[in-house]
Amino acid sequence: MPYDHITTDEQLVRYCDEISTATAIAFDTEFISEHTFRSDLCLIQVAVAGRLAVIDTVAIKNVQPFWDLIVADGHETIVHAGREELCFCLDATGKRPTRLFDIQIAAGLVGYDYPAGYGSLLHKLIGQQLQKGETRTDWRRRPLTKPQLEYALDDVRHLEAMRDKLFAKLEKLGRVAWLADEMQAWQGDVDTSRNRERWRKVSGIAGLSNRSLAIVRELWRWRDSEAERRDCPPKRVLRDDLIIEMAKRRSADPRQIEAVRGMERGDLQRSLPKLAECIEIALQLPESDLPRTERRETPNQLNLLGQFLSSALTSICRSADIAPSIVGTASDVRDLIAFRLGYDVGGTPTLAEGWRAEVVGNLIDDLLAGRTSIRIVDPQSDEPLVFEPVTKRD
Repeated sequence: MPYDHITTDEQLVRYCDEISTATAIAFDTEFISEHTFRSDLCLIQVAVAGRLAVIDTVAIKNVQPFWDLIVADGHETIVHAGREELCFCLDATGKRPTRLFDIQIAAGLVGYDYPAGYGSLLHKLIGQQLQKGETRTDWRRRPLTKPQLEYALDDVRHLEAMRDKLFAKLEKLGRVAWLADEMQAWQGDVDTSRNRERWRKVSGIAGLSNRSLAIVRELWRWRDSEAERRDCPPKRVLRDDLIIEMAKRRSADPRQIEAVRGMERGDLQRSLPKLAECIEIALQLPESDLPRTERRETPNQLNLLGQFLSSALTSICRSADIAPSIVGTASDVRDLIAFRLGYDVGGTPTLAEGWRAEVVGNLIDDLLAGRTSIRIVDPQSDEPLVFEPVTKRD
């Protein structure tokens, strides 16, 4: 397998110049995320018109020319499950890749499982098997062996061919515009989530009072900034269970904080004044500034309809050759039902907009309005349900 092995800044600049007129650039990355605040980029694999390259981001001091090329106009960028690739690009340039085509998302839009692994799609689309010999490689270590580099290149070698197969299916089904819409929405969600405070993800938060939630939020903010400063995973700075215990005790007294089992570590002892300060800030907040419990009472009939129509969603999607999980969840179905029945769901539901409304939302509307019925055709069939217009009797 011939490929370019790029290990110097000069080689990278020259390589980026050589492929700058390409109409499509497929790439993937190898990274380590267990030990740092943000993922540690170790390798970039690239495929352009059959030409393969490995960019050694550990050896190269300035990888910026590659990211500038990716966000430049004039080409399509091809990835598979490209969240980390998008994040690396956003960190480097503040911009999104040009005309991004994500294999995983495109596959879901034409009926393959979503989210589907690269190896599974590789086999289903072009009949190739993915080698598995280097799945536990530490990509930070140097030198990398030839088998390691070839294993990494397998992740991009067939991306262009897979893209062409999927694009043909999208064209046949009239869903090219769907992919464009989905890629824009997906990139927007990734971009937004990078700056969103995720303190509500702290494990054990359920059942806490609003005041305790404010303590969780302040401690989470300190932990996140401290983890970024130290360049380590946030939970290595302060565990979730310690945050929850301090939130329950609601005391800014350093002695009370120190008494929490698990706070014996030296760095936590040194951080007691900061932790006390965070808790005090939360304790002094006026009631109007406290976070609220995200709990929405759901009428029983909505739960019943949601369970029933969630099954219908799966049947609708399979009949339409689209992965149900890319269309929506049971929660999305309940939101649509609640919205149509006049409840406040905080905006227009996902299933009521764009191509999702076209596939599922409008049909669920017809079911709710009694314009369409569901009938069992063959209980033994893979698709036992059929949806039929209701004919009015005189």
